[in-house]
Amino acid sequence: MKKLTPKQQRFVQEYLIDLNGRQAAIRAGYAPGSAEVTASRLLIHANVGAAVKAAVVKREERTGITQDWVLNTIYETAERCKQARPVLDRKGDPVMVETPSGAFAPAYAFDPGSVLRAAELGGRHLNLFPNRHEITGKDGGPIEVDDARERLSSRILGVASALAASSADSETKH
Repeated sequence: MKKLTPKQQRFVQEYLIDLNGRQAAIRAGYAPGSAEVTASRLLIHANVGAAVKAAVVKREERTGITQDWVLNTIYETAERCKQARPVLDRKGDPVMVETPSGAFAPAYAFDPGSVLRAAELGGRHLNLFPNRHEITGKDGGPIEVDDARERLSSRILGVASALAASSADSETKH
């Protein structure tokens, strides 16, 4: 494997900060105007891509935070939030509520917002909610695009002809 240039090495380090290729390229010293293209090219460059993957693995080993850890944490949190838990007063005693039959029972609550948030994060991991949407034409086919130049030329010729005809009419009347 070919050794990375110092600038490429810096890009790899900067990319790991926020996984934002454009910003990593700028921070690594590449031109801001073409940073997005540069980042894309660097990430598909075999040596740079391999260096990024190796650095991610090294970071996972160092921190212990892997995709599995994140997904397990989301799952465990969702399961805990789905459980009804007793509502306690300031002293830590269960709050009692009257049931429809008139008896008193401890109040319970669960956290639906956290359950839904955990489900959303899991769904994003599974790409159930893509950020990009595919747009198609009629019946799922390609989008038909008129030739704008042809339409514009046609309109300009039409206006020019109308002006010429109008000008010719006004000259014959004078």
